[in-house]
Amino acid sequence: MPVPPQTPAAAPAAVPTCFALLGNPNTGKTTLFNRMCGIRSKTANFPGSTVEARLGTCARDGDTCRLVDLPGIYSLNLDRPESRICRDYLKGEVRLGDLPGAVLIVADATNLVRNLVFVSQALQQGLPAVVALTMIDVAQRRGLSIDIERLAARLGCPVVPVNARTGKGVEALVRAMVAPRMSDADLADPIDVRAATTWAGHTLEGILGGAGAVGHRQDTLTDRLDTAFTHPVLGLGVFAAVMVGLFYTIFSLATVPMDGLNWIFSRLGAAAGSVIPPGAIHDLIVDGVVSGIAGTAVFLPQICLLFFLIALLEDTGYLARAAFVMDRLLRWFGLPGQAFVPLLSAHACAIPAIMSTRLIPDRRDRIATVLVAPFLSCSARLPVYVLLIGILFAGRPFQAGLAFTACYLLGAVAALLTALLARRTLLRGPSMPMVLELPAYRMPSVRTALLLTWDRATTFIRKAGTVILAICIVLWWLSAYPQYEPPAAGPVTTARVAGPSEALEHSWAGRLGHAVEPVFSPLGYDWQLSVGVMTSFAAREVFVSTMAVLLADSDEIDEGSVLDRITTARRDDGTPIFTTATAASLLVFYVLAMQCLPTLPVTRRETGSWWWAALQWGWMTGLAWGMAFVTYRLVLAAGGT
Repeated sequence: MPVPPQTPAAAPAAVPTCFALLGNPNTGKTTLFNRMCGIRSKTANFPGSTVEARLGTCARDGDTCRLVDLPGIYSLNLDRPESRICRDYLKGEVRLGDLPGAVLIVADATNLVRNLVFVSQALQQGLPAVVALTMIDVAQRRGLSIDIERLAARLGCPVVPVNARTGKGVEALVRAMVAPRMSDADLADPIDVRAATTWAGHTLEGILGGAGAVGHRQDTLTDRLDTAFTHPVLGLGVFAAVMVGLFYTIFSLATVPMDGLNWIFSRLGAAAGSVIPPGAIHDLIVDGVVSGIAGTAVFLPQICLLFFLIALLEDTGYLARAAFVMDRLLRWFGLPGQAFVPLLSAHACAIPAIMSTRLIPDRRDRIATVLVAPFLSCSARLPVYVLLIGILFAGRPFQAGLAFTACYLLGAVAALLTALLARRTLLRGPSMPMVLELPAYRMPSVRTALLLTWDRATTFIRKAGTVILAICIVLWWLSAYPQYEPPAAGPVTTARVAGPSEALEHSWAGRLGHAVEPVFSPLGYDWQLSVGVMTSFAAREVFVSTMAVLLADSDEIDEGSVLDRITTARRDDGTPIFTTATAASLLVFYVLAMQCLPTLPVTRRETGSWWWAALQWGWMTGLAWGMAFVTYRLVLAAGGT
């Protein structure tokens, strides 16, 4: 399709340096942003708001311009937080870096009537504009033809067709952004939706043609897929099968890079131990820093693979169908359909998920979603899951994938039953319906998935290099001091050196473990595991690093990887620390427990009361202890060790 001539009637006095990126959901807006900015972007919250935007820069004719990827919205006039943020930012009433000098409006070429209603609203915000027409390849496959030049003339601003996935048309779009244009067209009434829809239909007369423009041609493949994916029963089965396949892939493919990282950290520890002379600094670096960071960092391949595969699933359009199926399920338990997005995002982290519940209009629905969001397995639990499932199902990736899926299902079931209990007692009332648009099926963008994976990986690495490193250093100090001098074994002149286990048991960490051991001994945990559970209340993934520090022995650093030493560690009596019953009990405990204390202040802020935060912590911790106790006893009764 030809690109419209870039000869605006009234060019702005200066070339805008900051563009606000606007568009409906599922129009390819963020894909276009990633194509234009790549990794030169970051995520930020608007001041005083939990609504996120992405900031990036793109090259433009020898200079650069900034892009602010605003949240996808259906209308600028809705009384919703994301719509208010977009309105206020365009008016200059809130700032996020630079104020916008122009708008880049993204419209879906396959759904032009509805998208033009939004385009009309955006063009009336008093800023120069450029319209990017995405999904142009899909429109062509459906038999649609669009007269780009006539559309640009009727809208009064440049219109550029682009394929954000392949990058075709992006250079032309960047050139058009040098001279955006203030629309002087006769646009629709931004308040009257019916009149705006009629205006959009008239605007497209003589512009939209082809076989696909006549009536509503059915996409039989899409209909067949939706029949299965959105079926009340079959849809749930498909969702479960997809999750099992996803986790099986994670366990089967991530083994090689995990072994590589294990080898790297083993060699790094050995090299550090050979260079640094024996003493406190030697033990701190080898046993504290290297072993502690290795205990968590080796799981980075599985975390990256998980986010990469989820990004691909989302890009295909399948996750929207899963949301449609889950909406029916959520209603049985008293949750609104709007809760699906926060609960889905809780699989990354509960904190932004709780913050995003502000988009749920009803207060009872919002509080119920806040209370149950931490039950959903977040990425911080992955290192613990991988360690314990690896112990339970060593060398059996299919069973490990099933167990991984069961962990996610257990958390989801606990969340739903808790929501049902809360809505039947403390938070009685009806749930509001959810409006959801199902995007078209399409091939996923590997580039977009890789960029998302890069963002998650760098976040994890920053956390491993700051929070986890600090906790490892503190844990090493607690496990190394006070230094224990054992009593003489015989004559007064005979000195006896304490072994590593004996010295650890008399350290501050050992004393803490023995103090809390009575609480956890019914679950099968000794004092060392009790220390790991207690420290992981700061952050779940710290459990693995804690065990790496407590069980580290710098004299044996060459004898195996950090994970090998953890999984094969034994108590003083020779019995393994991680028995089958203990590992299963720990796994259930970590699925259900509230072990992320930073979540509690966020719960308090979003609900307005510490009472709800205390209820959340008490209920989740008590439920986790009880279910872990039942699991431990059942495994023992079944003949497990």
